[in-house]
Amino acid sequence: MTARPLIGVGVVVLKTTAHGPQVLLIKRGRPPREGQWSLPGGRQELGETVRETAIREVREEAGVEIADLRLIDVVDSITADPAAPAGPPLYHYTLVDFAARWTAGEPRPGDDAIDACWADPADLDGFALWEETVRVITAACKPALP
Repeated sequence: MTARPLIGVGVVVLKTTAHGPQVLLIKRGRPPREGQWSLPGGRQELGETVRETAIREVREEAGVEIADLRLIDVVDSITADPAAPAGPPLYHYTLVDFAARWTAGEPRPGDDAIDACWADPADLDGFALWEETVRVITAACKPALP
């Protein structure tokens, strides 16, 4: 645990198919949210821009290349310590969430992901996503303002 929030980056990777848009999801292999479906992303490294982090993390976690990053939102993910709920949080990430266009590659788990797949944004219930993740995906699927 650190004494301050960590910066994380998440990416809603969208792929246009004949059946409509698909969103890239990964299943986390490490805490926080180990074993849960989520967006690809991770911690920003020292000297790296958030956009560089987005591109690197999607490549490392899912083997996919992206372009046209668009900022969606900034979200705080604060996880209480179950052993000391009134104490300092176990995890506190400030998450910078982007939308991006898929350009190449097929999903394959890598880095700290144990699974990766394309999913229909209208059919996310089976993935038991965090409510903020669903909200960010929904926002990313809306057309950008001119």
